Amino acid sequence: MEQLKLVAVSAGLSSPSSTRLLADRLAEAVQGELAEQDRKVEVQVVELRDLAVPIANNLVTGFPPPSLAAAVDAVTGADGIIAVTPVFTASYSGLFKSFFDLLDPQALTGKPVLIAATGGTARHSLVLDHALRPLFAYLRALVVPTAVYAASEDWGSGGDEYTEGLPARIRRAGSELAGLMAARPARGPEGSNDDGYDGFDEEGVVAFERQLADLGLD
Repeated sequence: MEQLKLVAVSAGLSSPSSTRLLADRLAEAVQGELAEQDRKVEVQVVELRDLAVPIANNLVTGFPPPSLAAAVDAVTGADGIIAVTPVFTASYSGLFKSFFDLLDPQALTGKPVLIAATGGTARHSLVLDHALRPLFAYLRALVVPTAVYAASEDWGSGGDEYTEGLPARIRRAGSELAGLMAARPARGPEGSNDDGYDGFDEEGVVAFERQLADLGLD
C-alpha cells in the first residue's frame, strides 16, 4: 500500500515555539490514527522561520532558492497538510500568508488541510474561522471540520464541562485529517489517480459528496 505524506507548516518565530509544538502534536495525532488503520505515513515539518529571507526575496524577484522550492514542492506534493500560525493583530502572521501566496492558486485544490493557530489569549480563537478557513477555501483546499486553537492557558488543561481540552481537540482534528488522507485515491503516473478519478467534478470543484461517502459521513 502506498505510503502517505503529511507536511506540517509551522510559522512560529521563536525556537522553541508553541506553534511548532502544536504542529508536532497534531502530526503525532494524525500519524497515530493512520497507524491504527495500518497506513504508513511520512511526516515532514516545514519551519517558515528558516525560510523568511528566501520568501521575501522570492516575492521581490519571483525566483525561489532551492530551500524554498523544496518546501513548496513538499507542501504541494503532500497527501495532507497541517497549517499552524501564531496570531498577530487578530490574524495569521505575515510570514505565514507570504508563504502561501507563493503557491500556485490551484496547487492545493482538493487537498486535505488541518488549520490551527496559537496565541496568548482565547479571545483570538476566531482567527480560525474569519482568516484561516477563508484563505484555504479560496485555495480550494478541503479543510477538516475541527480547527485547533491553543491559547497559553490551554497547555496542560483538560477542559471543562462546556469545552473540550486541547488534547481532545488535537485527537479529533487529527482523526478527521487522517480519515480524509486515507480516503484519497492512490496516486498514479504523473499525479493521476489509479481509478481515473482526480478528486474533482467537471468544473474542477472538489466533489465533497464522494469525499464524505468515502469516510462514511454521507
